[in-house]
Amino acid sequence: MNVAVIGAGWAGLAAAVALKQSGAQVTVFEASGTPGGRARGVTDLQLGIIDNGQHLMLGAYTESLALIKQLSPKRAEHELLLRLPLTLESADGSFRLRAPQLIAPFHLVWALSFARGLTISERASALRMAGAIRLKGWQALANQSVRALLDQYKQSDTLIRKVWEPLCLAALNTPLEQACAQLFLNVLRDGLGGTRSDSDLIVPRVDLSTLWPTVAAQHVTMRVRHIVRTLQIHADGVDVDHERFDACVLAVPPYAARRILAECLDDRNAAITALRQRLEGFDYRAIATLTLQLEKSWSIPVPMMMLDENSASHQYGQWIFRRPDHSDQVTVVVSDAPDLLKIDRDVLVEAISTQIRTQCQRHPNAIDTLPPVIHHRLIVEKRATFDARVGLHRPSTTTPWPRLTLAGDWTDTGYPAVLEGAVRSGLRAAKILLQNQTIHAETAQ
Repeated sequence: MNVAVIGAGWAGLAAAVALKQSGAQVTVFEASGTPGGRARGVTDLQLGIIDNGQHLMLGAYTESLALIKQLSPKRAEHELLLRLPLTLESADGSFRLRAPQLIAPFHLVWALSFARGLTISERASALRMAGAIRLKGWQALANQSVRALLDQYKQSDTLIRKVWEPLCLAALNTPLEQACAQLFLNVLRDGLGGTRSDSDLIVPRVDLSTLWPTVAAQHVTMRVRHIVRTLQIHADGVDVDHERFDACVLAVPPYAARRILAECLDDRNAAITALRQRLEGFDYRAIATLTLQLEKSWSIPVPMMMLDENSASHQYGQWIFRRPDHSDQVTVVVSDAPDLLKIDRDVLVEAISTQIRTQCQRHPNAIDTLPPVIHHRLIVEKRATFDARVGLHRPSTTTPWPRLTLAGDWTDTGYPAVLEGAVRSGLRAAKILLQNQTIHAETAQ
């Protein structure tokens, strides 16, 4: 079986690895020169290799973690990943929620019961909500927003600001008023409703390409810097830029899929019309990542901390990360980012540096103030994620053509646009193609 995979992001490469292991010949077409898609390493002359966006994983990301282990069997997890117990802590130390080493769900009960910065009634309210949604099987009301969900359980403004809104923005990159409550609960279900280790926060120690996409690319035939122009689907194969393959996994964003499939989608067949409409139904949201090179080594009390925003002063930072193995660098993330590229860069860097310095020096465990910034790199992914809004109808992995499957975090994975969703979609796309090929072979006999 000769299969084309279009797109070398996490979804496409997950599909490619699964197909290769099943005996298929796999050719991966990638428009850029680096595997990893929207989660990849980039080279900066001053900072070294950094990521195009800071990504956080959960212990519940079982398929992603299994793939990393499978491709680097001789490397211990701690060499590639920094695993932390569930911790949400503000940069100034006024709020802290930390899960102890207890079995689930007692680790979560303890974390909420003894959270710093919440009143007793707010802790009780958060516990009631957590218990209620667990009893309801992590099911939201139909077409319910996250804001409506939080109002349903009477969560206070402080709880929303310190706990639920940061989690929603980090997971869905969509404001509370538009964000789909069911997608939010799906993330909470897997992260907080499983084992204690499922709630662990995992930060890559190496750049995202090195983590596994570069290794995966070595197992297949890569066609880098190849922008696929045409795709034609026949009863006995798929032509990718006029080259024949037995089947194809299309693992590019929806807007690119629409372009590549333009000729195929020009059909009044009901299933094809439905697919075209779903591909056209996406809107996108940006994520900005600012990496700061400091004059000397500096450390924040915990590897990941929340920042209070003040947009009026251009203090847009929401999360600050300590870069593993880079003591003189920190990374600041802005989810659902405004167009930071329009702001004078010196003004922006100074504003966010002041934000970090002011808030972190108030932390009880602060040792030193933020050193001067001597270099920086701002990366804004304008279409980092799809808008995870209420009522969005996402395409399934299957298509009207048995020889073509779709893969990507935007397919109907049950997750928002997260790494685990991308990997799961790729594995499913490969599995469906292999099943279809088996059925086709049996029918031919």
